Amino acid sequence: MSPNRRSLKFYQADVFTDLPFGGNPVAVFPDAVGLSDEELQHIAREMNLSETVFVFPPSNQATVARLRIFTPLKEIPFAGHPVLGTFFVLGTLGLLPLKEPVTVLWHECAIGMFPVEIHVHQREISKVVMSQPKPEFLGKVESVGELHEVAQALGLARNHLLDVKYPVEVVSTGLPVMIVPIRTLTAVRSIVPNVMMINDLCARFGANGIMVFTTVTVEELSTVHTRFFCPSLGVLEDPATGSASGALGCYLVQNGAVEVGPSTQIVAEQGYEIDRPSRIRIHIESDDDAIQEVKVGGHVMMIAEGTLTF
Repeated sequence: MSPNRRSLKFYQADVFTDLPFGGNPVAVFPDAVGLSDEELQHIAREMNLSETVFVFPPSNQATVARLRIFTPLKEIPFAGHPVLGTFFVLGTLGLLPLKEPVTVLWHECAIGMFPVEIHVHQREISKVVMSQPKPEFLGKVESVGELHEVAQALGLARNHLLDVKYPVEVVSTGLPVMIVPIRTLTAVRSIVPNVMMINDLCARFGANGIMVFTTVTVEELSTVHTRFFCPSLGVLEDPATGSASGALGCYLVQNGAVEVGPSTQIVAEQGYEIDRPSRIRIHIESDDDAIQEVKVGGHVMMIAEGTLTF
């Protein structure tokens, strides 16, 4: 091998699943020191997953790592399943000071510092839970014409949106997404996304993708069935989306679409249409009708490891 070439260890984990080949895969590079921005993007494109995470030493002593997250097309400031997968990988490799039953550690990303809970049982990580920023409700899509455009972008008749009592709304818990309620599971499963129209809508409304949901589910214990389309980030359909699920949980609580209490537990099923079934657990804490805390978590599995040489 040429002395000018570099080798990097990487690990791949499936997030929001306890079965191999389910959930959302993420590639994690535990030591990215010395890589240029151009190299980080090239590597993410080579991995060709919805996200690749590069771990750097923290710049703040209160955190254990600084994460940079890339899709195949660009760097994004925040995400869900990449954070969970990264902390699972680092913990499994013995790079974190874990204690049973729960260890809380902080990480840095482009939008700030956030805690991650790592649940450990008999020296094995059982689940990982991340905190997200409090929600921002950034505006509703209200005109009949715009709702018709949303329906067209999803390949649906507009009555699938107009017959629903909840709004189409852009919500952010770190990454703005357009949330679209659909009346039936059959309609959600029949969606054929129009990439150009989705990109146009997201650009106009300041969203990174479209999260559709229905309260009719495949699994009896699920609360909602979801799909997430984000072609502008290089991912037509994401198998399991932690950041968008946090925003969805806040939307459901804010609009009374689920039974709401001081502590609201929501289970979202996602990825069924692309053969990567995922289960995302969303926890919303409310006080005086205001959302105070947003957490998203689930199971993670290590699925592969390797060396990238370039």
